[in-house]
Amino acid sequence: MIREPAVAGLFYPAESAALRQAVGAFLRAPEAPAMAGRPKALIAPHAGYIYSGAVAGAAFAQLGPFAATIRRVVLLGPAHRVRLRGLALPEAERFATPLGEVAVDPEAVSALADLPQVSVNGAAHALEHALEVQLPFLQSALESFALVPLAVGDARAEEIAEVLDLLWGGSETLIVVSSDLSHYLSYEAAQRADAETLSRILDGRLLDSFEQACGALPINGLLLAARRHGLIPKLVARCNSGDTGGDRQKVVGYAAIEFLEGPDPRPGAVT
Repeated sequence: MIREPAVAGLFYPAESAALRQAVGAFLRAPEAPAMAGRPKALIAPHAGYIYSGAVAGAAFAQLGPFAATIRRVVLLGPAHRVRLRGLALPEAERFATPLGEVAVDPEAVSALADLPQVSVNGAAHALEHALEVQLPFLQSALESFALVPLAVGDARAEEIAEVLDLLWGGSETLIVVSSDLSHYLSYEAAQRADAETLSRILDGRLLDSFEQACGALPINGLLLAARRHGLIPKLVARCNSGDTGGDRQKVVGYAAIEFLEGPDPRPGAVT
């Protein structure tokens, strides 16, 4: 079973050459310098590329020196279209974009089978853009990887962190949380609100509401797991849709954040 693209031609180009060119340009743009350390996790926005592509590109550009070692991506994003309890895996065995197909990791799916907060729900993935828009960036930034796509509904931070802990792995595993920040505030109000939200995330403090970030729940789960594993969050880039051509009376905020670790200390780990 293949999960076909739902927002190609809407959020990003539907033609493969145009998509490859657009993503390549975002990845090459000097939006932010590379940070010192290995990125174990990223937070990246999921709006249309015309609005948030540069910030998303800055996030995934951080993977460059480590691309050859990353073989699995745990991708979490909020379920926008389906009411959902817990976290949902897809029914599909592969996810397709105009750049090709990515296989869902069967071992990870099996590992999550006994967790009560995880279910299989094809409807939660069928039209969901939050996960899909990250895939062309991952396909362009990495060499070859398996995917663990999780749509996040009503779930406690501890439940999400438990999933991340189970799949944590070593340097072969990357975690990506898909989230925008504030929605439909004025440009100046969004700048203030997003600055406070980013301050909380960078301090490791959990978010209070979806008004701070539509992916507040997976962000909170990542913050708990990052705290337990000693990761250090760093802001890579930020803007809002008013900076990229949108109406400045009602903007959406975007940020790229990476969570850094040192070399994998486990014997025999790939570094």
